[in-house]
Amino acid sequence: MRSEKGRGTVILRRTGGAAAALLLAASLAQAQGRDTLILTSTNDSTNSVAVFKLNTSGTPSLSLVAMLPTGGAGGSAGGGAGALQFSQDLGAVANYGSNTVTQLARVSNSILVSGTINLATNCVQPISTALTENHLFVVGSNCAESHTWPSGDVDHVVALTDSSAAQIATGTTWAAVTLKSGSVLKLPLAQKGGLQGTSTDIALPEDANNTPLGEAFWGDLLAINPAHSADSFALLNSQGMVYPVAGPQPAYPSNAPCWLVKGSGNIWYSGNSPGQAISVFFSDSQGGAFYKNVALPGMPTDITISADGQWLAVIYTATDGAHIGVFSIDSHGDLAPVATSSAVGVSAFDGVAFSQ
Repeated sequence: MRSEKGRGTVILRRTGGAAAALLLAASLAQAQGRDTLILTSTNDSTNSVAVFKLNTSGTPSLSLVAMLPTGGAGGSAGGGAGALQFSQDLGAVANYGSNTVTQLARVSNSILVSGTINLATNCVQPISTALTENHLFVVGSNCAESHTWPSGDVDHVVALTDSSAAQIATGTTWAAVTLKSGSVLKLPLAQKGGLQGTSTDIALPEDANNTPLGEAFWGDLLAINPAHSADSFALLNSQGMVYPVAGPQPAYPSNAPCWLVKGSGNIWYSGNSPGQAISVFFSDSQGGAFYKNVALPGMPTDITISADGQWLAVIYTATDGAHIGVFSIDSHGDLAPVATSSAVGVSAFDGVAFSQ
């Protein structure tokens, strides 16, 4: 493995057009006859999925429409992302304290709990999930595993000797697990899409190895957030090449991009917890540049983008508890605040996903 500094050969996009994007997304949702829903989990002793509806007629708003017990327990020690995922009409949410994953289903404009998926034997404390068309991926404190989807049957298990996993994500030919201890695990994917074989540790350079947390793929190119490093954004390709990129300054503890999602084109958005912001990056395949911070009224703990690319949602914790903030994304990738949920008596949310 060798590393190269991010080259910064990117084009920053101009601002404007947020109102047009908002109207376009609203008209698309209405044409489909389906509500835009946002899901998150309470992650408490009796874990529940909180379902919010994004109302786009008149003054946009975000309202709580359901609180669904998962049948499992939360209680994650924190420092993870991707606890809840949703794709097409099915979703999954991790129950850290019960060693299970709850399966979710959308029927019309409602979300239902549709079943429980047990972790593989001796695997415990699921903290992050990922979904593809045919597989569910889960990482916990001692295992990474794939399950056929939607049946939930265990497909392959990779034992982990490092208990510091933060997130699991999948690309085209490989999956990755970020380890808060300072490296990334490469997990090969079988032709049918599940895990196969064992893991390979990708060592990170000293300027980008302090507390890797969030991650997201762009095809087979992985981006991660080494949150406590000066270079708090980095690209990793399938050959193990690492390209660190400087993040917002001053670096940790003032800024720490932590949780990552891929936008359109060459744009990435990261939840910056101590900076109370969304940090925006641009990249090519071998480097990139930090663009700007978009302020939040609290500390973000996970972030996602809708399937149609029109909305970004971020969960954050403020003085009165947990909230979801929704932003519209214009044609240039810039963000405009749209709606924020009211406090619902939950101290912190865990995982966030759209259903459209």
